[in-house]
Amino acid sequence: MEPINEALELLKRQAELEIGLRQAGGIRVTEERELYALRERLQRYPQAVTAILQAARNLNRPVDTLQPHDVRSLG
Repeated sequence: MEPINEALELLKRQAELEIGLRQAGGIRVTEERELYALRERLQRYPQAVTAILQAARNLNRPVDTLQPHDVRSLG
């Protein structure tokens, strides 16, 4: 899988987990562990993450709404 595709999928999952953890219902240890592991995996793709965040900023859209072609078109 290409770095941009994988990093984008990881960032989308990170957003899902963070939203879930903010909702009421107590502490979810497994989700929190997954979030930490996911953040470690994202560190493998610093340039891809930077490109994705820059594309989201330039398009004025949340990261979880982006597609790989959105990032590549601005890169």
